[in-house]
Amino acid sequence: MGYYRRFIANYGKIAAPLTSLPKKGEFHWNEVATKAFEALKKAMTTALVLALPNFTKPFVVKSNVLGIGSGAILMQEGRPVAYMRKILSMKNQMMPTYEREMLAIIYAITK
Repeated sequence: MGYYRRFIANYGKIAAPLTSLPKKGEFHWNEVATKAFEALKKAMTTALVLALPNFTKPFVVKSNVLGIGSGAILMQEGRPVAYMRKILSMKNQMMPTYEREMLAIIYAITK
């Protein structure tokens, strides 16, 4: 799944309960992990096919900022071209929402 995560919107948020399992020192599968696994399985099997970019047409960047991370979708003619997600540093997490949104847009454009 490592390669395909870039094609799934909110992959990090969906997979967070699973990626945190081995970090706790012990591995305990629970109901939260089961729900995350099922959601991730559904996302991987029903993901939208990304459109190829056409550089003669305009792009739209949609961004979203969560508590500790930001994400953006690059779209063209209503179809996703690329997804990105980034965990914010502690310094950036303390910024106002509009500044974190701008960071997400800048990161998406440079990516």
